[in-house]
Amino acid sequence: MLSYSRFHAIFPIVWKACRFFNVGSEKRLKDSIQTLQEFAKDKIKSIKQNSITEIEENSTMSRLIKNGRYDEKLVIDMLISFVLAGQDTSSSALTWFFWLVHRNNQVEQEILKEINKNRIKKQCVVDELKGMTYTHAALSETMRLYPPVAVDLKQAATNDILPDGTKVKKGMIVGCFTHAMGRSEKIWGKDWPEFKPERWLREEKDNTTGETKRSFVARDSSAYPVFLTGPRMCLGKDMAFLQMKSVVSAVLGRFKVVPTAGDGFDPVYVAETTAKMQGGFPVRVEERVRVEPSEVN
Repeated sequence: MLSYSRFHAIFPIVWKACRFFNVGSEKRLKDSIQTLQEFAKDKIKSIKQNSITEIEENSTMSRLIKNGRYDEKLVIDMLISFVLAGQDTSSSALTWFFWLVHRNNQVEQEILKEINKNRIKKQCVVDELKGMTYTHAALSETMRLYPPVAVDLKQAATNDILPDGTKVKKGMIVGCFTHAMGRSEKIWGKDWPEFKPERWLREEKDNTTGETKRSFVARDSSAYPVFLTGPRMCLGKDMAFLQMKSVVSAVLGRFKVVPTAGDGFDPVYVAETTAKMQGGFPVRVEERVRVEPSEVN
């Protein structure tokens, strides 16, 4: 919020003066940045020493560091970006996910089937999470309706022309309204208000086994800019999905998440730096009856 407050400053000269004299909010920001940089250095050291989780082992960041050919400052900046962009955004997406799943029992049952099937397969954690196709679709559908970042703003570094011919001059602010785009009938059809993970799936019949298999069908990032688009595409997208599916599997596999406010609860979407549910999401956690492997179809 310290850096974000610069954006709302009525008189930018104030925060610039604070930065020059290293006082007030700018001093706190400088100290916070130093703390983050130390954290990033310790994380890089852990990756080099292999003291990381299986999910982290398969991340783009880990492969880059272990390759040995990298600029340390660049990697530190990238790692801090992952931390800042991934922590609050993932928790925001999961908050809305658990609420939507509670309201849609059929979706919850499909996710549970997927979790239970994966539980009896002898796969590594990453492969298991990557195979959670329906959960991936449900998370994507959640972020369509309630994107963690409601609007993304960029400032033009030079004069440019957009594909539709719109001229953008150096210094102009260009905004991508992700929340509005996810609710556009033109992009998503007349059923856009519905929570339908199926809109992200394609079903195909296996001619050998006769089974119907689902595959995830990604949308063009220009129509679904939740993770941005083009050269600005979020580097942590795959990692974010793995982390969120890991949480979903761990929580829904054992517990049912029930809003304490009751069935009439209608949360308010608050579009701050990272979108939030106004007042938070108080829930009651109920332990599920365990399903034995033999009971899973």
